[in-house]
Amino acid sequence: MAVSDKNETLFLPDEKDISILKLLQENARLTIKEISEKVHLSTTPVHERIKRMENSGIIKQYVTLVDPAKINKTLTVICYVSLKEHNKKSGSNFINFINGLNEITECYNISGEFDFMLKVICKDMNEYYNFHVNKLSQFENIGNVHSTFVMGVIKQTHKLVW
Repeated sequence: MAVSDKNETLFLPDEKDISILKLLQENARLTIKEISEKVHLSTTPVHERIKRMENSGIIKQYVTLVDPAKINKTLTVICYVSLKEHNKKSGSNFINFINGLNEITECYNISGEFDFMLKVICKDMNEYYNFHVNKLSQFENIGNVHSTFVMGVIKQTHKLVW
C-alpha cells in the first residue's frame, strides 16, 4: 500500500511483504526461490516486492552479525554522554566525531540527564580505558560521561515484529 506524503511516497508493507520481511530477518541468505516457496508466491513477485522494499528504505541493508566474544571483544559498555554546549553545531560536531570511533557500535540521541547513549565494544578494561581517556574524552565539548558495564546479555535481537 502506498501512502502519499508531500515529498515522497511511503510504502506500507502488506501481509505478503511482512511474511517476506520476517523470513529475511531470520535469514537474509535465503534465495528468492526459497522465499517464494514459503510465502506461496512465484519468484517474480517476490523479487519485485523485495526490490520495492529496498528502494523505499524498508529494507536498509543486509549484514552479517558477528559474535563479539568469538573475536575477543568481550567487554560491552553503555556510555551516557552529556555535552557542555547544546546547539546544532556542537551536536553535529559530536556526531561527526563519534562516527569516526570504531569502538562505538550504536549511538542514540536521548532525553533526560544525558544527551547521548553509546554502545561501546572493546577487548577488555584496558582497551576501554584507552578508548575513554585517549579518544572519547578528547572531544572538547564533553561535559560528563557515565559508563555502565554490561555483565550479561539477556535479550539482543535485530528483528522487528508486526
